[in-house]
Amino acid sequence: MRISDKPASDGRVPANERPGLSGPASRGLPVPPRERKPALAALAVLLILGGALATTLLVLRSGDRVSAVGIVQRVGAGQLIPASAMKEVEIADTGVDYVPWRFRGEVEKTYAAVTLLPGTLLTNPMVTRSSEELGPGKAIVGLSLKAGQAPVGMGKGDVVQVIYVPASGKGSAERVLAPAARVHGIGAPGRSGGGLVSIVVDASISPVVAAYASSGEIALAVLPGAG
Repeated sequence: MRISDKPASDGRVPANERPGLSGPASRGLPVPPRERKPALAALAVLLILGGALATTLLVLRSGDRVSAVGIVQRVGAGQLIPASAMKEVEIADTGVDYVPWRFRGEVEKTYAAVTLLPGTLLTNPMVTRSSEELGPGKAIVGLSLKAGQAPVGMGKGDVVQVIYVPASGKGSAERVLAPAARVHGIGAPGRSGGGLVSIVVDASISPVVAAYASSGEIALAVLPGAG
């Protein structure tokens, strides 16, 4: 019986000879592709389109312009609004009840319900079809004033006191004939100042005012806070 020098094999493969994965295959198993969600993608697209549409509408809306009546000269409360006091103004259509420029002819037939200042955009509540200043019981009196009988800068629509100022040598004292009269119109001033002024007063005192005005015994004082 011969004994072999080769070691007996137990059927096990050496570790260095075991089969294994090498190269790209040894880096890991392939990952299945992520599942796409078409509903979320569609929602994102709708949101983007909706935002773009809203922006476009805002831009278009801000570009809407309307022609309105703007006031360029002072008009006192109760005064007829003349064409010279109005101009066309282009403004954004914000829904405010501005008087459209196309109705300027109708505005000329109305009176200022409040004192209108230059730069005002006219609205319907600012005008009225009738004037308490020129209604029944009122009278327009013309005055020929000298320099010093009216303040510098007095304008149409101002509220004034009508004061009796006795001529030199008269024993009577000054007194207020009308505590709040409205300046209806002003003519061109004379070389020495003063000039023609028409005022609206109560019809009951208009004869007295006219009489004193004819003798040059009338003075006007503007009431700035009463306009």
